[in-house]
Amino acid sequence: MRFQVLDIVPHTPHPVTGELISPTERLERVVQNAVLAEQLGFDSYAVGERHAGDFLSSSPTVLLGALAQATERILLSTGVTVLSLLDPVRVAEDYATVDQLSGGRLEIVIGKGNEDRHFPLFGLDIAHQYDYLQENYELLRRLLREEHVDWSGRFHAPLADATTQPRPFDGPFRVWHGSATSTFAVELAARWGDPIFTANAFQPREAYKALIDHYREQYAAYGHDPAKAYVGSGSGGLFLADTTAQATAEYRAVYEAQAARTAAAHAGDGRPGKASSFPTLEDAVAHGPALVGSPEQVAEKILAYHKAYGHDVQSVSLNPVLPYEQQQDVLRRFAEEVVPLVRREVSTTLWGPDDAGRARGLA
Repeated sequence: MRFQVLDIVPHTPHPVTGELISPTERLERVVQNAVLAEQLGFDSYAVGERHAGDFLSSSPTVLLGALAQATERILLSTGVTVLSLLDPVRVAEDYATVDQLSGGRLEIVIGKGNEDRHFPLFGLDIAHQYDYLQENYELLRRLLREEHVDWSGRFHAPLADATTQPRPFDGPFRVWHGSATSTFAVELAARWGDPIFTANAFQPREAYKALIDHYREQYAAYGHDPAKAYVGSGSGGLFLADTTAQATAEYRAVYEAQAARTAAAHAGDGRPGKASSFPTLEDAVAHGPALVGSPEQVAEKILAYHKAYGHDVQSVSLNPVLPYEQQQDVLRRFAEEVVPLVRREVSTTLWGPDDAGRARGLA
């Protein structure tokens, strides 16, 4: 299995103490954690994109440019690039620039985003969020693969003889599709033979498994090689201690305060994926995707999810309200004590020598 660190760069006060670090320090930690993740042997580091709410990830390409210069080997990615909002010409230009700066270490994850408020910010109609996603992706594919593109679509202005610059480092970089609640994203990925990344954050395992199973069925139905139907999985947070009882006791107040805050923000909105289905930490540990416990318990949980998902990448996220030294310690313990236990049981061809579609700059 491969392992990724994802930071969607939330910037909120500590739910118990009220402490809030500066935006400068928060963004510096994104870069510092990427450097640490590379040192610890993680395969990938991803940043999110948000344009509403308490997040500092509105400019992921700027962050990725900084990460490209601060790191040397680790794969850089997104989680997700909110393609429904964006001009595909600009996306092709920006991400090809990051691909060049990183020496070909870029793959991205696209999606519509799990936020309703960003559509009016960009003057867009949320009713067309999936239509935007499909058209923008189909144009982006062509811009990354072709020069002198002619295009006529429903939403984007027509293009004639368009060639975006710079070109990608060595051919088009891989695009994954983020999946949370709808079959649309997994069907779009399957149609084009692309991999998917399941959010695996707020809902029960069965909800995400249904989408993954549907993706694999459609992937094969479109005639693609099932061996290339790669799947990544997120998690419901990460916290480690010597024992699961200790981890639960130390992390409960933070987890439950944040879960309550999210639930209040989405009060009256019963759509899946907007708030956690697990309001208590014990429930999240026993039945949800939260990776909270001893290293051995967390490894067992990842393997249990792998039996359901068959995923190739496990993504983890640090809780940014924790003391920074504690965040780094959790990441080190995960790399040194959890990853070896999982890799002993699970292997993948992803990002290895037999993966012809991998980022060209990976060794």
